[in-house]
Amino acid sequence: MSKPTPPVVSGALPGLGHALEFRSDRTALMRRGFEEHGNTFAIKLANQNVAILIGPENHRTFFMETDKALGIQEPYRFLRAMFGEVLFLAPHDVYLDQRTVVLEAFRREKMLHYADVMQEVIQVWLDRLGDSGEIELVSEITHLVQEVAGNCFLGREVHQQLGREFWDLYIDLAKGLDPLLPPNLPLPKFVRRDRAKARLQSILEPVIVERRRHPERYDDFLQDLVNKRYPDGRLAEQDLIVNLLLGLMFAGHETTAGQAAWTIILLLQNPDYLRLVQQEVQQVAPYGVHIDPRRTMQLDHISWAVREVERMRPSVDMLMRTVEQDVEVGDYLIPQGWLAQVAQDVAHNLPALFDDPETFDPLRYAPGRTEDKQDRFALIGFGGGTHKCTGMNFANMEMTLITALLFQQFDLELVTAHPQVQRGLGASRPGRTLLRYRRKPQSELLAQSALQPAETGAAPSATTFSRN
Repeated sequence: MSKPTPPVVSGALPGLGHALEFRSDRTALMRRGFEEHGNTFAIKLANQNVAILIGPENHRTFFMETDKALGIQEPYRFLRAMFGEVLFLAPHDVYLDQRTVVLEAFRREKMLHYADVMQEVIQVWLDRLGDSGEIELVSEITHLVQEVAGNCFLGREVHQQLGREFWDLYIDLAKGLDPLLPPNLPLPKFVRRDRAKARLQSILEPVIVERRRHPERYDDFLQDLVNKRYPDGRLAEQDLIVNLLLGLMFAGHETTAGQAAWTIILLLQNPDYLRLVQQEVQQVAPYGVHIDPRRTMQLDHISWAVREVERMRPSVDMLMRTVEQDVEVGDYLIPQGWLAQVAQDVAHNLPALFDDPETFDPLRYAPGRTEDKQDRFALIGFGGGTHKCTGMNFANMEMTLITALLFQQFDLELVTAHPQVQRGLGASRPGRTLLRYRRKPQSELLAQSALQPAETGAAPSATTFSRN
């Protein structure tokens, strides 16, 4: 006897299914499905059936069957209109070839360079803030991570040469992201997307031509792309280089901005844990000390906070695949032609995996607890399997450095006490959040700098903080 298909969540409308709720509040939809049916259920997006898979065992099937029974390209065709056939949007053999180039961008030597660039860009931002005032945190952090991505991936010279026009065009490109509508409809946002893409290509192509004429003058990630050759010796096409750059710039800032802002917000909302972070910064990374990767690795409490933000406030709350062959998941059969999806907002709050999951508790990752290590598919904020985010370490290092340098030099207060999650068709992030800041007195900063940490300096012990 064949297995049944997953049960359908309540609330489907005739003809539309759950499409309207999926667009307006998909988290509530996923939570209702989980409450009604457990780890495996289905929703309907008009005439498309979608299986929702929750929990480590289901995640394992989802990620390990990708590029086998589950296809990754088709659900993201809306991204293909923005970036062409790059990385996971390309056929699998092409993806594997391109992935080697992208992984080159994140090798150890490059990461050492990025750490230096990040600190320089972050410090320029901190200096620009002045001694005191108020900022809208999300827009400030968004601009900051754009500067980091531009300086790291384009290089300082090209980034300065392109100026703000590049990011203004990029905003129009990103606003064309819509996973539900056919990407070729003659809608204004799609027209602006295509115009922005054409202009970005016209800006970047002369840069590529110059790089090819004088490759000996440059040693950065952009030059790695320009030097890229196929196995037969041909240089990569200009369109491919532009598309890879744009795709990496998108991934390098769109998701990081929201999680970096949430890290600051949740630390300010949890002052007991923030005190641990501040003690750690004073010991490991006091004012005036360059935070090299060795010191970054000692910032355990910030690292755990960043991971807790990944769990509680994932920037990407859905990943989809096309079911290209029938797949058995537990007691159910997901037929060919369906879509399959994971739902991080629900999966990251399973009490069986995470103790008191609604509570911000970074110490759940500390030695002796390590709740994220129970299963490698328990925490999937950066995906999993072959397609796990190649820039994960870059993003985590950037968020760690932003947090460390900001709390190192400023006293902060949330004016917007309880920012809400703002979900759209792209990455989620906090809603408008006002933050009041005051630069620490020079005497306090100099006192910090006098605390030169020992080479083996340790962060405050996790045992110095106990949960209420």
